[in-house]
Amino acid sequence: MAFSNLEKALLLKLGIDVARNPVSRAAVKTAVSMVGRQAVAPTARVGLGLARRNPLAATGLGALAAYEAGLLEPLEQPFEQAVMAVDEAVVQAPERRRKKRRTQFNKAVSEGMKAVKKSASYGKKGTINNARKAFTQVTKVASKLNKGQKVPVKGPSGVIKRAISKFFPKKKPVRRTTSKIDIQVNR
Repeated sequence: MAFSNLEKALLLKLGIDVARNPVSRAAVKTAVSMVGRQAVAPTARVGLGLARRNPLAATGLGALAAYEAGLLEPLEQPFEQAVMAVDEAVVQAPERRRKKRRTQFNKAVSEGMKAVKKSASYGKKGTINNARKAFTQVTKVASKLNKGQKVPVKGPSGVIKRAISKFFPKKKPVRRTTSKIDIQVNR
């Protein structure tokens, strides 16, 4: 089986010229393994011990050795291009979006909670002893007012209603009328 262009280039980098001297794949595998063993053998014992004790240091030293051996040079140009592309993307960042506008319902709930805190409905004035119940009541009253439904005038609901009714203008009820036209079909 013939070698691909990439394989030829990698072997040429190792010093094996496959293009001029046709060699079998098995012979090249043996030669590459021998070259690899000769390059790695002296440092392998030290490297394995270091890698077991401190994997991060071993990774850093391995990267440094690869850099000094020139193995990272083919990666420099694509890396620099990627960094430049990221820089351009950062420079051309889109404009920030405006903050989301607070809804009438949200404003009403805030006012309702303030009114509950001022009143003595859920504990003494200035404190709320059961915030979950108070919040539930405020949201229920706000929802009813938003729909145009009736809300009690007395008690905690009345306190909340008086505080937040300005956010929900009174809606006129929709009245359904029957048709005044009578349609008769004669046969």
